Amino acid sequence: MSTTPPDDRRYSREHEWVRLEGSVAVIGITSFAADELGDIVYVELPEIGAHLAQFASFGVVESVKAVSDLFAPVSGDVAEVNGDLRGSPELLNTDPFGGGWIAKVTLADQAEMDKLLDAAAYVELTAG
Repeated sequence: MSTTPPDDRRYSREHEWVRLEGSVAVIGITSFAADELGDIVYVELPEIGAHLAQFASFGVVESVKAVSDLFAPVSGDVAEVNGDLRGSPELLNTDPFGGGWIAKVTLADQAEMDKLLDAAAYVELTAG
């Protein structure tokens, strides 16, 4: 598992990431968040069609150590969720930047990406 945040996405201070695929934003949690949580045992996924507001809670991740809210790094309507997480929530631990994505949303406002951190700024945030 790579723990280095990829340069092809932006990061929230709450440890979610977003990668654009055209007008679709793919959302997940970072390896830093997964490591802090420990072994993840459950993920509450948003409903298809639900509207996510930037920085608002949209779900929950439960681990053996803690329960943590998920916060949307961008606003948009949920187009797809990662159904693999229902049976294998540990994907958030083993592949947080790949197969452990959480949801895909139709991006409401591309300018919201400017409110997020790039990979270098996220590394600086988590280094302390």
